[in-house]
Amino acid sequence: MLVAALGVAVVAGLVAAVVPGFGRQATAAATTAGWVPPTVSHTAFAGYGSVGQAYVLNAPAGASLALLRGGHHVGGGKADRFGSLIVRGLPAGPGYSIRVMSTGRSTAPFRVLGAHDVPTQSFYADQHLHVGLNYLTMRDGVTLAATLRLPPGKTLADGPFPTVIEDSGYAIAAPHSLIDALLHPTPASAHDPLLPDTATFVGSVLTPLLGFATVSLQMRGTGCSGGALGLFDLPTTYDGYDAVEIVAAQPFALGHRVGLVGISFSGISQLFVAGTRPPHLAAIAPLSVTDDLYSTGFPGGIFNAGFAGTWVAQREADAEPAPAGGQAYARALVADGDQECAFNQRLRLETQDAFGLVSSTDPHRDPALFDPRSPSLWAKRIDVPVYLSGALEDEQTGPQWPALLPDLANDRDVFVTMVNGTHIDSLGPDSITRWVEFLDLYVAHHLPTIPSFVRALSGALYRQLAGAASMPLPALRFTNEPSVAAAQAAYERETPRVRVLFDNGGGDLGPGAFQPVWEADYSAWPPPPGRATAYYLGGGGSLTTTVPPTGQASFRPDPSARPKTDLASSANPGVALPPYDWAPVTGTDGLGFVTAPFQEDVVVVGPAALDVWLRSTAPDTDLQATVSEVLPDGAERYLQSGFLRASDRALAPSSTPLHPVPTNLRATARPLPAGRYTLVRIPLDPVVAAFRAGTRLRVTLSAPGGDRPVWSFLTPATGGAVTDTLDLGGSRPSVLLLDVIPGLRPPDPEPACPSTRGQPCRTYVPAGNGG
Repeated sequence: MLVAALGVAVVAGLVAAVVPGFGRQATAAATTAGWVPPTVSHTAFAGYGSVGQAYVLNAPAGASLALLRGGHHVGGGKADRFGSLIVRGLPAGPGYSIRVMSTGRSTAPFRVLGAHDVPTQSFYADQHLHVGLNYLTMRDGVTLAATLRLPPGKTLADGPFPTVIEDSGYAIAAPHSLIDALLHPTPASAHDPLLPDTATFVGSVLTPLLGFATVSLQMRGTGCSGGALGLFDLPTTYDGYDAVEIVAAQPFALGHRVGLVGISFSGISQLFVAGTRPPHLAAIAPLSVTDDLYSTGFPGGIFNAGFAGTWVAQREADAEPAPAGGQAYARALVADGDQECAFNQRLRLETQDAFGLVSSTDPHRDPALFDPRSPSLWAKRIDVPVYLSGALEDEQTGPQWPALLPDLANDRDVFVTMVNGTHIDSLGPDSITRWVEFLDLYVAHHLPTIPSFVRALSGALYRQLAGAASMPLPALRFTNEPSVAAAQAAYERETPRVRVLFDNGGGDLGPGAFQPVWEADYSAWPPPPGRATAYYLGGGGSLTTTVPPTGQASFRPDPSARPKTDLASSANPGVALPPYDWAPVTGTDGLGFVTAPFQEDVVVVGPAALDVWLRSTAPDTDLQATVSEVLPDGAERYLQSGFLRASDRALAPSSTPLHPVPTNLRATARPLPAGRYTLVRIPLDPVVAAFRAGTRLRVTLSAPGGDRPVWSFLTPATGGAVTDTLDLGGSRPSVLLLDVIPGLRPPDPEPACPSTRGQPCRTYVPAGNGG
């Protein structure tokens, strides 16, 4: 459900100009007083300004167009067959116009917008929503499809309601009821094009059942919304600001403040929107996000040709104009005569070629492209309460998402839950209950409550969601506080900033159930009580806490030696026990290093790194490091991986011993020195594990691939012809660094393997070097 970044390639200086204070904590932008957006004509040749962009409608198809400012040519292009054109990467300001080169005909002057161009409050208040499908006008005149869903059985006369927005590019504004389709399925509902995508379950099902009014906002360039797709580009991000202000102004919105909700696509969008600081945003509650679009699209600088590549191709298909293409509900509504939906297809041919912008053949991180699309950088500006939940083996957006938590450090009210599991485990019972408490206290402003019928349905909903058993929803806290203010104070006092759930799926409800067994709480991330512990790679595949004698170990990285992924594409990774095929690393295809059995329990929580002194017969090599646990019965449990293209080993100044941060910049990339060892620090995604006495810790090193369900890598074929050699011990030790938490002991016995969610198992087979 997410994303190799794409969209407009604005330069870094332009971003700073368009977005005041971007990338740092900043005061709210000043507004342009009295500014009212223009009305877009469906028929007249006219130009309009968007945030950092200009667009024209109703030009002669195929005509050469010039973008002028103050009489000077500053851009242009050819009108598409719909008579439209978008020019991107423009500084904010007035005086723009568009001229047809062949006739000299020009549009009236218009203004290209910046973040400070906030419309008057009346622009927001004068828009009125009704139950069902609406079209909301954004500051650049583009209209977005938005479906208002009320709690079942309610009408607007029953309001006002606590209100949330779910903002997504999936088919979210499709106006039929997903609640009815899930709870009362019929043969017709199985093929209903007007049903929203099940990926919008949070806003389409959960929040209405909990008593919230939900506005399902369709991102620009998708479905029945206008504009062109530019995933998390500036117009899309500021659409979220405008939507918050429009919805908050509605009579049905309790207290004229709204929250943001959603998972994955609609979880990530919240971080961008909250970073724009809409005045009437109450709180956000994102689930299953990423820290940076680059880290999902190019883990370690290597193109994620599996999930990310497939997801981007799906988004491009969704952006095709209806009724010939695009989303099913848009095709159906256009065919049924929805004129606004039909008109909103007029800019679809201006969607940029995602794969042309982000070339897998030059996978370096371009800050001008990725910084405006970085959740971490927008998170620095968030100043409303945040509830965030995610899984540590997330097979889609990825397990690297905790890296954004330090960027929320200036926000006092941040509450994070992390758990072992898959993309959907952020919705698990022990996480979702805290989410409900948060929404009730910070958006609804009433004491926490879950309707009895929702409790009764919860087991069925989890079986419907993933075909797995689940623990009952835990009891809500703070239900007997004397006031909402007292309940909020108690929530902030008793809810840790970071809550880590362990052994999810390993409890008494059976293998793979939604059931964490125990937890540990922390005041920050990475956890402050941790202790960086070094495990040295040694001869014979040993892994010890003392520096071993000097030695070497070699392997021949071959990405074709194992399957690209550990799960068939047709399988569901969220079920209780997915049919994983986690192939071992054998022969000369990789190296393994394993400890002796632990004499006592060892709990690891935090980021990690594998530092290797590497020599290669090639000028570059792609590396995958995987941490696992070997049980006394010979089973091996997957824990975490990390990836790095060795030429991208240069580190940012923010790097720490446990958290190396490669720059991934073209300017800092360097080939490996021929015939010499060099230090290569491979960042591992967070390792959260409890090693019981008698188990062993293992790390393997190989070519990328084979250890993730849907991530596969565009790594060069080697045919086994490349040899990578590690220097071991002595003055250049290669070492695995983990964050060991002293004094923490698991209260439960070792879960069976397999049982824990998101963590495949296999029979331990030593690698060719014996580890």
